[in-house]
Amino acid sequence: MGYVTAVPNPRPDAPAPARAGRRSLALALLSGALGAALVLLATRRGWSDGTTTVAGGEFPLSATGSDVTGVPAALAIVGLASLVAVFAVRRAGRWLVAGLLALSGAGTVVSALLGVSDSSALDEKAAAATGDTAATADTMTHTGWPYVAVAGGLLLFLAGLLALRYGRLWPAMSGRYERDGTPRPRRSRAPADPDRPEEIWKALDRGEDPTGA
Repeated sequence: MGYVTAVPNPRPDAPAPARAGRRSLALALLSGALGAALVLLATRRGWSDGTTTVAGGEFPLSATGSDVTGVPAALAIVGLASLVAVFAVRRAGRWLVAGLLALSGAGTVVSALLGVSDSSALDEKAAAATGDTAATADTMTHTGWPYVAVAGGLLLFLAGLLALRYGRLWPAMSGRYERDGTPRPRRSRAPADPDRPEEIWKALDRGEDPTGA
């Protein structure tokens, strides 16, 4: 009668929570950094074009994303700072920073979408070109850059959701950089060398007995 030898199951490389933490961390860093970069790039590009009527005919107009609204770029910077700050805080602080990251992404999406139909920037340029404060842009067309900012905002929002869901599994800054308020022990100093007068004077300045007695 033969014996059946039990084959032990291979041990996983790492526990499931640890793997989830590493994967979510990598995805959050990638999506957050890429999202902020896309938003900042998009706000520097042209969002809308148009024309206005001047004495010599039609005058071309163009407005960048920063001309239309400064909100997406500002929120992208806030989101990027929040992504970095996630690693500097723990527990409730991490939840708050992760929530701020998600809100920054959501706000970026909303403000970029509102900027698609905003003609105020072109109207201001029309007034400056004609010298008439009541002048407006006669025509207006849009580029795809506002939607690039929307995509960047969605990536920031995704990074915030990952931080809210898996942030407790992510590492934090080393505790050696944090001060808990406890006094540090004073280092014991060797007795001053009697053959070196400068060491004796230094010991006397510190209020120590230079003889070591």
